Amino acid sequence: MPELNVKDLVVEYTTGGDYKVRPIDGLDLEVTPGSLTILLGPSGCGKTTLLSCLGGILKPMSGSIHFGDIEVTGLSRSALTDYRRHTVGIVFQAFNLVPSLTAEENIAVPLRAVGVSRHEARARSRELLDMVDLSHRIHHRPADLSGGQQQRVAVARALALDPPLILADEPTAHLDFIQVEEILRLVRMLATGERVVVVSTHDSRMVPLADNVIEMAPILHVPDRPPVEVKLAPGEVLFRQGEMGELVYIIEDGQVEILREHADGSNELLRLLSSGEYFGEMSPLVGLPRTATARAKDDVVLTGYTARAFREQASDFAGGGPS
Repeated sequence: MPELNVKDLVVEYTTGGDYKVRPIDGLDLEVTPGSLTILLGPSGCGKTTLLSCLGGILKPMSGSIHFGDIEVTGLSRSALTDYRRHTVGIVFQAFNLVPSLTAEENIAVPLRAVGVSRHEARARSRELLDMVDLSHRIHHRPADLSGGQQQRVAVARALALDPPLILADEPTAHLDFIQVEEILRLVRMLATGERVVVVSTHDSRMVPLADNVIEMAPILHVPDRPPVEVKLAPGEVLFRQGEMGELVYIIEDGQVEILREHADGSNELLRLLSSGEYFGEMSPLVGLPRTATARAKDDVVLTGYTARAFREQASDFAGGGPS
């Protein structure tokens, strides 16, 4: 029975403006067969990035992914194509159905791609449409289907070759509450036998269905505590881009540079902050990594506040830089 094992995974890429982003930094994950794992977190926390790595679509910077005896991160380009075709079924957030094809024909696409006869592909498509309770929509095209029905066709297509690994990206994102219930039942049903199912979502309604829940943007449980004083020497770094943060900082004396690191290792100065200004609020308030680096320009004295303490006094402070 194949297990999914991820070890010390690091993914780094550049965004518009050539900024370096590391949504996944040292991730470990182990998923047993017959289980449903939920990747939970807000947009931008790395859920889709991780699914892309697991599906062999995106190559990580370092670390390893094993599915059974397959080392996904070590596969050649042709072997990755074979892996994606026979081992992985992907349910895309935007459905990705072919508009000109019927429900039956959409499901038949991966079957025909591997040489299954037209007759056998039709029979398999109808079997899967019956499984997702859409046998009455065989000849309907995507434009004639509701969002929930399109999602069920997408799930059926992902199952066409009976892959042992199913990846679903935000399967409830575009659905109303009635359609969501249908998809939740279907997703739970997929994780049976030896199949591994990994689903990315920000929808907490899926959590009770899961065997494992991975917080992609872990909530920092920082206990209330008095403000702390921090002193920095010139050039000393307070925090770095990509790190998680616990405190919001107020400058009591000196100047702090807010820097964004580029893919080539260079730094761009975003803001130079002075006494009375604050920075670093987004990471502790919303649970996302720091978006920039904070470095002392000269001798600096700071006061660090927990998110709760900062909210209570925010009206007294001047705005600062990102991160």
